[in-house]
Amino acid sequence: MRRCAASIAAAVALCLATSVNAQLTIRLRVPASTPADSGVYVAGGFNGWNPGSPTYRLTVGDDGQYAITLPESVRGPIEFKFTLGRWERVETDSAGGGISNRRFTIPATGAVTWTGSVGGWQDRATIPARRSTRRPTVSVIDTAFAIPQLGRTRRVWVYLPPDYATSDKRYPVLYMHDGQNVFDDSTSFAGEWGVDETLDSLFAAGDPGIIVVAVDHGGPKRLDEYSPWRHPRHGGGEGDAYVHFLAHTLKPYIDRRYRTRPDRLSTGVGGSSMGGLISLHAALKYPEVFGRAGVFSPAFWFSDSTFVQARAGAPPRPGTRIYLVTGAREGDEPERYARDHRTMIDILVARGFTPGREIEGYVRADGTHQEWFWRREFPAAYRWLFGSN
Repeated sequence: MRRCAASIAAAVALCLATSVNAQLTIRLRVPASTPADSGVYVAGGFNGWNPGSPTYRLTVGDDGQYAITLPESVRGPIEFKFTLGRWERVETDSAGGGISNRRFTIPATGAVTWTGSVGGWQDRATIPARRSTRRPTVSVIDTAFAIPQLGRTRRVWVYLPPDYATSDKRYPVLYMHDGQNVFDDSTSFAGEWGVDETLDSLFAAGDPGIIVVAVDHGGPKRLDEYSPWRHPRHGGGEGDAYVHFLAHTLKPYIDRRYRTRPDRLSTGVGGSSMGGLISLHAALKYPEVFGRAGVFSPAFWFSDSTFVQARAGAPPRPGTRIYLVTGAREGDEPERYARDHRTMIDILVARGFTPGREIEGYVRADGTHQEWFWRREFPAAYRWLFGSN
């Protein structure tokens, strides 16, 4: 009897401890059509919007309801959605239509439960294909370009200036990440940057032109490839191999095949969110290769090691230019994005980067963590990075 009482007391203590330490617990009902062999996942700013992170897979109970308790560190306002492991199978309403991000504010202390339901799951087979918006100046170099450093392949796009075929000019090159979102709405997740439209318009207004090479992200491997440092929940750790691919495999290939200006001051790298983080890493790790970096809404929250790296090393090489832009309404913790942005600027200035010459940075009051913002900010970033300044 004493042993039973002790067991009950221990169970109660465990339950209380779990409740005290618990964060947000999500309880979810899914449609009967949900495939039995498909996992249900939650994706949000708290996990880099990874649609299939094993850490954020819900478990199903005997009653058929799914549940997950988020890490204790996740507090304040959050946005999230549910998926079947990839964005092609994101949740929809009961009629199959798209829905907005879910929003919830988690209190600063204690435990709380969110309960909801999914109306349906997106099915590419039943969704009309979106019209391609890429301009004739854009083509696909290869749908399976080899990345020997990672043992993978990837689609790689290229934008050529409108006068490329009719001139003998050489052009600077900008390497970009998340290629699905750079040129074409039909391949994008939530809209495209419209880099081809922007550059064609600038060319028509007198800009000399630039080549843009865009590499698709690796889906579930995106967070792994876009950070050199590991995160305890989100992965990472393959970023060094990825930027080595850019600098020592892809760039030499592009320089051989196209009329480029291969010097460092004519070579840039750019991207947003995790793509912003890896762009800055590439420029700091290979300053002899990338003399230009466009860093949009960088996800510096992923690892403090990015600040450690920025503090180390010598002053910038002559002519280096790094452009940072962040929105004041970014993600679940907008104040953190803005704070990290300013911290990085301060660190690089202390290292010897001169504001207005080697580094430029802006926090835009209306900026959000979305493609429309990066599309709007791209022209100013491009002109500062590659213009006469």
